[in-house]
Amino acid sequence: MILLSGASGFLGEKILNSLELSNLSVITVGRSHRNSVICDLSIDVPILLNYKFDCVIHAAGLAHVVPFSKDSNQSFFSINVTGANNLLIALEALDYLPKHFVFISSVSVYGMDFGLNINESEKLKAKDPYGLSKIKAEKIIQEWCTKNRITCTILRLPLVVGPNPPGNLGSMIKGIKKGFYFNISGGKAKKSMVLAEDVAKHILKSAEIGGIYNLTDGYHPSFLELSSCISLQLVKKQPLSLPYWFAFLIAKFGDVFGNKIPLNSKKLKKVTSDLTFDDAKARRAFGWNPTAVLDGFDNL
Repeated sequence: MILLSGASGFLGEKILNSLELSNLSVITVGRSHRNSVICDLSIDVPILLNYKFDCVIHAAGLAHVVPFSKDSNQSFFSINVTGANNLLIALEALDYLPKHFVFISSVSVYGMDFGLNINESEKLKAKDPYGLSKIKAEKIIQEWCTKNRITCTILRLPLVVGPNPPGNLGSMIKGIKKGFYFNISGGKAKKSMVLAEDVAKHILKSAEIGGIYNLTDGYHPSFLELSSCISLQLVKKQPLSLPYWFAFLIAKFGDVFGNKIPLNSKKLKKVTSDLTFDDAKARRAFGWNPTAVLDGFDNL
């Protein structure tokens, strides 16, 4: 039997579907009434009765969004850190501990805005609330698993791609639909991405092995390639590109006027810099063999 948190989330739904297609028994925990165990992990410890779980997959968490207040900053820690801790407390109350634990983390823990083929040996230097909350959650889970002799797997994901995505990718799709998305300086910057379905299909393989892994599609498409792919699917014109000098001027206004301007110098640096991660360790360890996002992203 498998325990899955975050089953109603973007990635969690894909994981749940994959497990059910394999005819596996799954107990889900979360706030939605659709869950087997209804609980807000950021506040309460769930009551898991006396289930015997072979594997726990902790996919619940607050996704990477730009915080706008101290309250939203704190939400990252309440949901990502306290939520993980409450789940572990619930598991300790069971007669039988699970054999395997998988935690869905993020490449944001590295705290890097640019770089090529960053691997798992890189130091964790995140300073933003989201990255810090993921680092703390990783540490809590690793220590608990070590103490209880449970095989621990941590999957650090980049941008996760699939139908009806949230976050920045969802915003890009909406922008292309409405005709107001623009690439900057040709959209040449490459970013690591991964298909949600590929992550879901490889979860149990990774659980058996244990360890920390980056998962990517291995190709790392550019903004131009991704936006062109989306435009073709939506039968929309290819997005235009803003010259760097013009984007630079807009960013300077953004530095002064804040959220009233959609771009600032920090964002400009991010969208014009390559940021890719190395997934060779996962390929060696459990046969990670993903589909390139541009080939598999065909159902908006």
